[in-house]
Amino acid sequence: MRSVSRSRDMCEWEDFADAAPRVRALLSQGEAGRLSPFLALSVPGISAREQRACSELWTRDRIAGSVPERERLAFAVDLGLRDRLRIGYLSNDFHDHATARLLIETFEAHDRGRCEVHAFSFGADDGGSLRRRVRAAVDGFHDVAALSDTDAARAVHDAGIDILVDLKGYTLGARTGILMLHPAPVQVNYLGYPGTLGADICDYIITDAFMTPPAAASDYSEAFAYMPHCYQPHGRGGAIGRRPTRSEVGLPETGFVFCCFNQAYKFTPAVFDLWCRLLAAAPDSVMWLLGAARAEGNLRGEALRRGIAPHRLVFAPDVAQGEHLGRLQLADLVLDTMPYGAHTTASDALWAGVPVVTCAGDTFPSRVAGSLLHAVGLPDLVAADADDYVAIARRLATEPDRMAACKARLGHNRLTTPLFDVTAYTRALEDLYAIMWRRRCMGGAATAIGTAAATRAGHLRPETSRATPMAPRRTRP
Repeated sequence: MRSVSRSRDMCEWEDFADAAPRVRALLSQGEAGRLSPFLALSVPGISAREQRACSELWTRDRIAGSVPERERLAFAVDLGLRDRLRIGYLSNDFHDHATARLLIETFEAHDRGRCEVHAFSFGADDGGSLRRRVRAAVDGFHDVAALSDTDAARAVHDAGIDILVDLKGYTLGARTGILMLHPAPVQVNYLGYPGTLGADICDYIITDAFMTPPAAASDYSEAFAYMPHCYQPHGRGGAIGRRPTRSEVGLPETGFVFCCFNQAYKFTPAVFDLWCRLLAAAPDSVMWLLGAARAEGNLRGEALRRGIAPHRLVFAPDVAQGEHLGRLQLADLVLDTMPYGAHTTASDALWAGVPVVTCAGDTFPSRVAGSLLHAVGLPDLVAADADDYVAIARRLATEPDRMAACKARLGHNRLTTPLFDVTAYTRALEDLYAIMWRRRCMGGAATAIGTAAATRAGHLRPETSRATPMAPRRTRP
């Protein structure tokens, strides 16, 4: 399936229709260990249940192979009382990366009376400002890049980590082998990977009621830990750079600007069909896309085949985050992809004041933008299906007063609704951690925390009294 990945990056769609049948054939033959679960997330028609099967086949032999080492290490823990929890975040993205940009204000907002925060980094040190900011924001920064999985797991355990939070899943450079050794009493799947990791890796996945309704529980090996509004963190401190002129970024001086800065592998022929329908319905409009040298020629050819002049696709170079947010203000409307939609690119757009139209599917990666829109008070931009998606976007593109009202509503909501309220978000996240720990101390299995109604109303606090028994530090050998 590596050839499929390369084709998706290049937007070569000749055999696109064969992707889902090929994934299902591998699953039915029990051979999905050759298929990256991450790739399966972007294949149209593959369900969340099939994504779980793919993750579990991918890790089946790896987990079996880790059992002897896990038994040899036999990490021990004493359960009793504790003043505050030690939370460890595991990633190779503690530098200028989307994960670090999303999380940095949460790291800084953690209540040190409740949590001691540690970062375990297995990525390179780029020497950048965000890397330095992460180091300053945590109580302990552990560089485990040069360590084996066993030694990295020992480092987690030796630091006395109570809850280990994985920020990578099966994305590039992941080291799930550390998690398979279970160095912490509670392990959590959070933010970096939009799906289940499969059985016997993490106890919980941090989510919200829109992302994963309770009925979806069987599609995930982890128990749902519901945030009150949206699972994705994002503060209000992200600097928005200077707003350039249209000509400076290669946009025409007039005409509506549709935009999608998702990576090209998320594009599908069906989504591109919808975009071309919208370009046809809005004269002089353009589609502004993130530059992808290997895909640009193919996308221009696809536009021409659909009756759209190739010059109406405008490609933007990769730039620094502040500059990117500044130029985003020139977009009129972001159009999401499906089934793998916008995540950080959607919250970036909303923070820059640009509305997003999405069509929520049944899988985690297809519902992120919908969750963000609910949390920022714009649920009317979540389409029920493809035709509704086109109808919503067409109305906004062809009715200036409606578009202006939508932008004004977002401009107000971005500073008043829960989406970017990092202090409230972090307190709710800490509430989840406290409940996870309390349940671990009581000896029970991981079960869902909160319900759709309770979490949406923010009713997690009553279960997290500071008098809740917690465990003492484990004794060191």
